[in-house]
Amino acid sequence: MPNRIRVLFVRCAALCVAASLSPLLAAAHPDRAEQRQHYRNALDAIEHGKADAWKREVVNLDGYPLRPYIDLALLERRNAKPSIAQVQAFIKLWPDTLVAERLRESTLRDLAKKQDWNGFRKLWTGSRADDLQCAWQRARIAAGEKPDYTRDIADLWMQPRPTSSTCDPLFAWARSNGQLTDANVWKRIEAAALAANPGTASSIANLLDGADKAAANRIASAVRDPAGVLAKAGQWPDTPRNRDAVSLGMFRYARKNSRGAETLWADLGDRFKWDPEQKNRVLNAIAVYRATSYESDALARLKALPKDAENDASREWRVRVALASGDWSETLSALNVMSDEQKADARWRYLRARMLSKLDRKAEADAVFADVATEANFHGFLAADWINAPYQICATTVVEDKAAEQHIANQPDLARALEFYALGDLPQARREWNFALRKFDPQQKRLAADYAYRNDWFDRAIFQFSSSPQTMSFYEQRFPLAQKSRVIRASREAGVDPAWAYAIIRAESAWMSDVRSHADAYGLMQLLPGVAKKVAQGAKLPYSKPSDLFDPALNIKLGTLFLGQMANKYSGSPWLASAAYNAGGSPVGRWLDARGTMEPDFFIETIPYKETREYVARVLAFSVLYDWRLNDKVIPLATRMPKVGQAYKAPKDDAQRKAVVCKSSVKDGVSTSDRFLKSLEE
Repeated sequence: MPNRIRVLFVRCAALCVAASLSPLLAAAHPDRAEQRQHYRNALDAIEHGKADAWKREVVNLDGYPLRPYIDLALLERRNAKPSIAQVQAFIKLWPDTLVAERLRESTLRDLAKKQDWNGFRKLWTGSRADDLQCAWQRARIAAGEKPDYTRDIADLWMQPRPTSSTCDPLFAWARSNGQLTDANVWKRIEAAALAANPGTASSIANLLDGADKAAANRIASAVRDPAGVLAKAGQWPDTPRNRDAVSLGMFRYARKNSRGAETLWADLGDRFKWDPEQKNRVLNAIAVYRATSYESDALARLKALPKDAENDASREWRVRVALASGDWSETLSALNVMSDEQKADARWRYLRARMLSKLDRKAEADAVFADVATEANFHGFLAADWINAPYQICATTVVEDKAAEQHIANQPDLARALEFYALGDLPQARREWNFALRKFDPQQKRLAADYAYRNDWFDRAIFQFSSSPQTMSFYEQRFPLAQKSRVIRASREAGVDPAWAYAIIRAESAWMSDVRSHADAYGLMQLLPGVAKKVAQGAKLPYSKPSDLFDPALNIKLGTLFLGQMANKYSGSPWLASAAYNAGGSPVGRWLDARGTMEPDFFIETIPYKETREYVARVLAFSVLYDWRLNDKVIPLATRMPKVGQAYKAPKDDAQRKAVVCKSSVKDGVSTSDRFLKSLEE
């Protein structure tokens, strides 16, 4: 049986958080547990070929949301490659469903592979998949039609990443028919090089000939191995394409070794006749990456950049380098030359107020602080602390509409998503969820997300309500108090603030219990298997394999213990422990050695790693929001940010907390936009 059918079986304890029956679903379907067992039995019988044993199970599945998957399993057991007529019959039986779409698209791929374009056209109704769109254009060509580059091919072609081999014959046709010009080929090579995809650039180079092909491959090589290739650039002739190779290679090399790039540029800068874009790309890269290492010449280089070589990154780093040097006037000057969009951001408005305070311009500073304090984000909370103002958090609630809610609850695709969730098949549940949302308008998406929240499928609610400024103030759904008794108990046993533990869970996994990162971190608090094993051994907790970390109970227990251990390394400091939780202890140690005397808010802003810098701010803001959700009042954010070396203990239940108010008006159901939090979640 195909793998996509096998995944329908219930996952083991790794997904146990989703396997429990939702109270709302159980109330609506009192026989649903029995139907689930019949569904499992039917799939098992089909997979193992137990004659007609599946029939006695299917008779009990009338109205069951996942019945289409039984029919698909039967179709594919009897016909490893269903005929076009069989596929059409299935689509007619289950129209406008994800299962029918996936069957159609898998069949279309088989037909494209066989170049059965007549059959392909019979099943084609459109697709969002690039490879199938390429196949459709090939089917048109086979029928004597002539696709238009701008309308039919350009979007498929202009991808900086590798494209499907299905598209290669289409691109070859466009090339041989004069639609894919040299200019279009070079445009994609440059896009691939800027996106650091040298393999794509090399592949595309094969469409060129002679000197052009060699030049394209040189660009790809410069991106792949900038140091090795650029060491030979002094012998290259001064041509536009060679200048491209050098500038793109320098752009990549500066990121890895800004000092080496600076040395190379000293040799090559006068060797070629650069156009402004090429030269500015190099000057900007060297200046920015010198700044990320806080080199002694970084500020001078950033200030010396030609106006056209500046961008948001160079302006941000000019602020950070000046801040790290303790030059408040220079920091304020750097803030003054930021773009209007940057100046509107809470981060830079807050830093402006801090600089004004440092320069004894208190009245101006307080006015800026008061403005920033209206926002419910990291810098807004800090601004409120500086002027002893309450936090402003204006929550929006879902407007009750029973008819609309019932319509959402009855939507078949959403019902299948919730049923897969209840069965513990979270990947398939998410696929059905995404399919369902394609059919909803914004209000329906909001109701669907709230429905998921009320059925304990928290990550869908989090992502949906965090997807636009209009829904950012739905704090109940965005910051669920899931596993409340477990999180509070485990946090207190580990000696950490439950609000902080909640914030770490929210930042790490957004309550996706089955998530596994590219770094091989597992589950809710994204634990590495080696870390989990060590913590489990120390606490004498059961742990045998990485998939155990998909069990929320074990993951939360181990995660909070590890969080407590991290805090102990930094005198209990939540913000430093959060930085180490994200980046590791070694980088944090280097930063402390270099800038450990800085005030915490300044230190956070000067963290070199963008991911860690924003992670710490996000976790601290989430800590405030979870503290509010748990206690109505909050521990001031400033108290969660002790100076380096200053002892910190998790607050007790009777700790002094500050008020939370809502002074900002709400128009059209939208409260003050949490711009900073949204930018961090994107």
